[in-house]
Amino acid sequence: MMRKIKNSRWLLILAALLLSACSTPERHPQYAQVAQSPAIQGDAMIETCKGEAAHRYNTRVERISVVDLKQYQGSYEISGSTPRREGFTCSFDESGQFLHLSTT
Repeated sequence: MMRKIKNSRWLLILAALLLSACSTPERHPQYAQVAQSPAIQGDAMIETCKGEAAHRYNTRVERISVVDLKQYQGSYEISGSTPRREGFTCSFDESGQFLHLSTT
């Protein structure tokens, strides 16, 4: 009888040990995302955007004004307007390649 009690105690201790090991969460370090600078200069993207907008709105490049350059996780957007107050947004991919021009 005494041997059964010792065996059952060991089983309880082993079960408690296994359950406690399962209940501790694994610690994974979290790393912040670091924004990468564009492969090309922002000035080149602005000039490309101005050229595309000037072509679409049939005006000179000098008359296009750029308001804002925003960087997202995998893309860039440049907002601007024409002398007739027509708003537009140019989109670029992460390497700085022109994607499209949309009206706002």
